[in-house]
This record gives sequence, C-alpha cells and structure tokens, in this order.
Amino acid sequence: MSATVQTLEAMERPPVTMSSRLEGELLEVSMGPQHPSTHGVFRMNVTLDGEIVRKLKPVFGYLHRNHEQIGEQTTYLGSMPYTDRLDYFCSMSNNWAYALSVEKLAGIEVPERAEYLRVILAELTRLQNHASLLGFLLSDMGAWGTPLMYAFREREKILDLFESLAGSRMMCDYMRFGGCRVDADDNWLAGARKIVDRFPKFLDEFEELILGNEIVIARTQNVGKLSADLAISAGITGPMLRACGVNYDVRKVDGYGFYPRFKFRIPLGEHGDTYDRLMMRALEMRESVEILKQALAQIQPGAIVNPKAKIRAFRPPVGEAYGRIEAPKGELGFYLISDGGPNPYRYRVRPPSFINLTVLEDLCLGHTVADVMVILGSVDIVMGEVDR
Repeated sequence: MSATVQTLEAMERPPVTMSSRLEGELLEVSMGPQHPSTHGVFRMNVTLDGEIVRKLKPVFGYLHRNHEQIGEQTTYLGSMPYTDRLDYFCSMSNNWAYALSVEKLAGIEVPERAEYLRVILAELTRLQNHASLLGFLLSDMGAWGTPLMYAFREREKILDLFESLAGSRMMCDYMRFGGCRVDADDNWLAGARKIVDRFPKFLDEFEELILGNEIVIARTQNVGKLSADLAISAGITGPMLRACGVNYDVRKVDGYGFYPRFKFRIPLGEHGDTYDRLMMRALEMRESVEILKQALAQIQPGAIVNPKAKIRAFRPPVGEAYGRIEAPKGELGFYLISDGGPNPYRYRVRPPSFINLTVLEDLCLGHTVADVMVILGSVDIVMGEVDR
C-alpha cells in the first residue's frame, strides 16, 4: 500500500479521544474514608459508568471500638456511659433504650415523674437530631453555612438544657435503672417550655428556606427511592421507613414510657425518595413539639428513681430481655442475657444507623456520583453506632 493511500485512510478514521477510549469502561472510585456526610470514618467503593453509579460497596470497621464485648466485661451500670458513645448526637435516647432493657430484665418499675422526664428528654433529642440532619443535608447539596448554622442555633439551646441538667452537653449519662440520676427543677422546666414554645417559629422559617426551594426539590425528588417492600425486608426503621409510606413507629407499637398518654400523629411519605426523607424530619419535629407541650403540662412533682432499684451489687435474675425505643434514627434496641452475675452474659446492640445503611447501594444505583452524598446524608448515620 502506498504512502498516499495510508494517509487517506488515516484522514477518514475519526480521531481517538479520551471519551472514545473510556466508552463502555467502568471506573472504580474509593470515596472516603473521610467525608462530612459520614459523621465518622466510612468508605464507599463506587463503580462508575461515566458519572452513573453501577455498583457501590460500603466499607465499615474503621471506628470499631469493641462496644459489645466491653459490655460483657463491665457491670450493668458501668455500661451506661458507653451508650452515650453510640449515636453521640442522641445520648439521652441511647440511655433510655439501655435502661429499658435492664428494667425489663430485672422487673424494675419507673416512677411517674421519671417517665415524663424521659419522654421530654427523648423528644428534645429528636428535635436537635432532626434539625441538625436538615442542616447537614443542605450542606451536602452545597449550601454551606446558613442552613447548618440555623439548625445549630436551635441545637445549642437544647444542649444547654442538657448540660444544666446532666452536667454534659452530649455525653449525658443521665438515665438510671428505675428512673433518672437527678431531678429537673422548676427553672429547668420553664426553660424547656420556652424553647418548645419558640420552636415552631424556627420550623416555619427553616421550611420556608428549604422545602420549597427549587434547587432542593430538583436534587431530592425521585432521587434515592426506596420501596416499602425492600425497606421492610431489609429491617429499615424510623423516618426512612415511614418515608416509604409504612406506618410503623415503636412509640405507637410498643407504647413504652408514657407515650400512650399523648396525642400525636405519625407522618408518612408516598415515594420513599430523598425529598420524602427530608420531609419526614421536618414533620416529625412538629409532632415532637406537640408531645413536649403535653408532657411539660402534665408532669407533676414526685420521685425520680425507684428506691427498690439497687445500684450497688446489682445482679438481675437469670433470664433475657430485649428493650427498644423509637430513637431519632429508628429502632434502637439492646438485647441482654443474664446469668445472675454482676455483668451481662450477652450484650447486643441493634443500631438503626447500621441497619439503615445496608440499603445504600439500592438507593444509589442509576444515579450520578453527585447524588451519592445527598442520598447518604438523607439516611442520617453516625458511625459510632454503625461500627460500635
């Protein structure tokens, strides 16, 4: 073949570009182990076709602290501060779930005032958790600064309440078997009422800022959809499950504490997408406000701990018990087996963050890599209870 013919054939062939070389090829990207959405150390191995997610593998274990094995070598009371370190945004809720499990195991009753205090503290915890989640989720979309600071402004007020009552803002170690560690005085209850009364105004401002925002709607509607069937089969609980339209809330199902005394609705979504999960948090905060108003109006003076609950040399009878609550992120449960000794024979945690995270690949498949962080943010995880 002559040089002239070779030159003509070369001119007829299209030029080789980077896009043509990568067409049909998959790119594997390791996202993490550090990212603001994870609230801890977490990695995702993502396989991309261009910008489209074709495979996603969560990688856990960077923050494993041997929580359950420590619980089996520690006295029952000695494990209470460790529960603070699970979901460290929600230590009050963690305390309650563990205390409820031990109380079931030992047959301990809780005084009425203590039950009211537990509800008040749990719903305040739900408010600060959900407000923070909305702020973080907006940050994941690129709205750095304002939404998160609005959320943290309200969160700080609630943490100030926790600090004045328990002596700590986040690691509260407040619950005790059969009640609570210290009582809330009238000034504390008045401060709580003041925060609760003003919270709807914050919700009105925050919803106006984000829920009708066209960018938020474009980034969240029909993104990361989760079907009700998959959610149920995967054991998903909390706002993620209710965003799929499944009416399941442990506060209603079990009626633990004094929740049957309060009137409140269970908000439900329709599509199970990221927007519905965002809306669940906003609507649940309004219901928490209603519960708090009722609890703060009904609470009466009285004992805060059962005097028959022996803390020293505490040895529950041989048996097993599972106690669970509707924590802000879903069902938080503790399974305990007693052999009659001073520490549990078996100590098992059922953490909502870990269970809810197992469907992350199903939520992300077919979406862009930019959507992955928004979807992950809508799951609402804290790695302290994922790795334990």
